[in-house]
Amino acid sequence: MDRETRMFAESHFRGLRGCLPGRVFPTPDHVDFIEKPDSFSYADFFKGYLLPNVPCVFSSAFTEGWGSRRHWVTPSGKPDFDYLLQNYGDVVVPVANCGVQEYNSNPKEYMPLRDYISYWKEFIQQDYSSSRGCLYLKDWHLCRDSCAEGVFTLPTYFSSDWLNEYWDYLDVDDYRFIYMGPAGTWSPFHADIFRSFSWSVNICGRKKWFFFPPGQEETLRDCHGSLPYDVTAFTLLDSRQHCSPPLEVTQEAGEMVFVPSGWHHQVHNLEDTISINHNWVNGCNLANMWHFLQQELRAVQREVSEWKDTMPDWHHHCQVIMKSCSGINFEEFYHFLKVIAERRLLLLATETGPGEGEGNEGTGLGPQQAAFDISRIAEVLASVVAHPDFEKLDTSVFSPQPEDLLQQLEELVAATASL
Repeated sequence: MDRETRMFAESHFRGLRGCLPGRVFPTPDHVDFIEKPDSFSYADFFKGYLLPNVPCVFSSAFTEGWGSRRHWVTPSGKPDFDYLLQNYGDVVVPVANCGVQEYNSNPKEYMPLRDYISYWKEFIQQDYSSSRGCLYLKDWHLCRDSCAEGVFTLPTYFSSDWLNEYWDYLDVDDYRFIYMGPAGTWSPFHADIFRSFSWSVNICGRKKWFFFPPGQEETLRDCHGSLPYDVTAFTLLDSRQHCSPPLEVTQEAGEMVFVPSGWHHQVHNLEDTISINHNWVNGCNLANMWHFLQQELRAVQREVSEWKDTMPDWHHHCQVIMKSCSGINFEEFYHFLKVIAERRLLLLATETGPGEGEGNEGTGLGPQQAAFDISRIAEVLASVVAHPDFEKLDTSVFSPQPEDLLQQLEELVAATASL
C-alpha cells in the first residue's frame, strides 16, 4: 500500500461516521470485468472494489501461471482425474449431498478423494445422475491437509488476509478451500462466514453466480424470518418482486471472482468444475465482522433468555454457545485483534529506511498498510472494549489488557499520521 491509498482509505472510513462499510454506496447494476494484470494495481482494486465493497471478476490472465491450471486439467479443459488420484487419492475430503436440504445447507460425509472421483466418473457415465444423489466436494482444506506448493499463487490484491494470518499463527486451521463437483452441483443461498470477503478461481469449468447486496436478503425472508435455501426456486418469485434483481455472473475457467463482505449469493456449477476459494478479513471489513458477532451473540441470548435469572454465569454460557455455533466469541475476537495488532506493531518497529513507506506490492504489507491496519483495529477495539457484554468477561488473564492495547494503538495512530 502506498501513502496516497492509505490517506484515501482513512478518509473513506472517517466519512462513514459509524455506518457499516458496504451499505452506503449505490448498488452497481453490473459486475466489472478486469482484463489485464499489467494495468490493474493493488491501489486500483483497493479503492475501486475493496473499499466500496462491490464484486468484480478478474480475467484468466491473472491465474495463467498457476500450477493447478496446468496439472489438474486435461488438454480438453476437463478435470484430470488421473493426476488428482496420483497426488491426492488417499486424502479424506468432505462431500456434501446437494439433493438433501438440512436446515439451509446440505449434509456432509467424509471419504477418500479416490472414492469421490470414482463416484464422479460414474455420475458422468450415467448422464449426470446417480442413486447416491448429487455429491459435491466442498471445503477441502488442501493447504492444511496436504502439500499445496505450486498449486496457486496468492494474488496481491487479496494478500492483506488477517483471517488466515491469524489461523496460521495458531497453526490449527485455515479458511482456504478446494471445491470440486460435476455439473449440477451447487451452493445454497448464504453470506460468507464472519461476513468475510472471499475470492474464488475456477481451475476448470464454469459457474453461475447470483449476488444480492447487503440488506436485500431481508426482503426474501419467509413468515418465520428464515432466509431462502434456493433463490431460484419458483416459490420465491413473489418474494423477489420486492427486492432488486440479483447481479448475475457466469464465471469461466481461469477467472477469479471477488465476493464482497455481507453479499448473499448462490452458486451453481454449469460444467464439471474445480475451484480454489479463500475467505479473508482485513481492515476494510473488520467492522462488518464485529457487527456480525454482536448479532450472533444477541441471537444466542434471545434463545436462552428464559434462563437468564436462574442460570449461574449466564453471560459466560452465552459466549460458550456462541463459540460453538459461530466458531468465535468475544474473547477470541479480542485475541484475533491482538495478534494482528502486535504483528503490525512489530512490522512498524522493524521496517525502516528509504522506500519502505511505499510497502511491498508482493505481500500487500509494509509500513503504510501496517499503519492503516492499526487505525482500523484501534477503531473497532474501542467499540469492543466499551461493549457491555465484553465488560462482563474475565479479562484478568488477558495480556496485554484490552485498555492498555487500545491506548498503545491510539498513540501509534497519532504518531503515524505523518508517516
